[in-house]
Amino acid sequence: MKSIAMIPARYAASRFPGKLMQDLKGKPVILRTYEAAVNTALFNEVYVVTDSTIIYDVITNAGGKAIMSKKEHDCGSDRIAEAVTDLEVDIIVNVQGDEPFTDKESLASVLEVFKNDSSKEIDLASLMTKITDWEEINNPNTVKVIVDTNNFALYFSRSPIPYPRDEKVDAPYFKHKGIYAFRKSALLDFPRLPMQPLEAKEKIEAIRYLEYGKKLKMIETSVTGIEIDTPEDLERAKKAWK
Repeated sequence: MKSIAMIPARYAASRFPGKLMQDLKGKPVILRTYEAAVNTALFNEVYVVTDSTIIYDVITNAGGKAIMSKKEHDCGSDRIAEAVTDLEVDIIVNVQGDEPFTDKESLASVLEVFKNDSSKEIDLASLMTKITDWEEINNPNTVKVIVDTNNFALYFSRSPIPYPRDEKVDAPYFKHKGIYAFRKSALLDFPRLPMQPLEAKEKIEAIRYLEYGKKLKMIETSVTGIEIDTPEDLERAKKAWK
């Protein structure tokens, strides 16, 4: 089973423009993330896929592998799908460019899903982590996920799900971590499938896979890391970096 890691990297970001090129203890965030993925030694290849010559040059000048997008893309799945079209690969792992604390344990867990899926019924795998802080549960920047009894995703939302109508019921809340592992066929399907209203409303690309009947297995992890979405996140990352 040949597996690769793809790191989609846009220079523009609505909440924190140029965040991937911000300095994190001597290196840009995107280079730290690339090195973290390489250092896991889990993949046959690791690539950054970008629309930015600045990001492309940073990766290649450091000896890394980067691919320039040929088209404009609305999301990471579109960008990666274009990049892998002609590659001979079985599993593609999407690593978010703003997660320099990406760890081997998390990436290995999503790859393991496909190693154990001999019937090839699972299209995607992703990560979730339990959250208990109500400020985070109510934060629309935190994408929540609910799953069935076999940990297959039922729905993703920026709203608190499940809604706590009966506060006596102890139902867990899970935050979706933006690491995906795809079978190549499922990833190539994504740009061919028209966006439906639920995805358009929530602005969560994972919903498209569910709307078209893809099976998305969620793996619970206790590793939280730090996603760099804001300048405040960057300062937290600098303090946490070792």
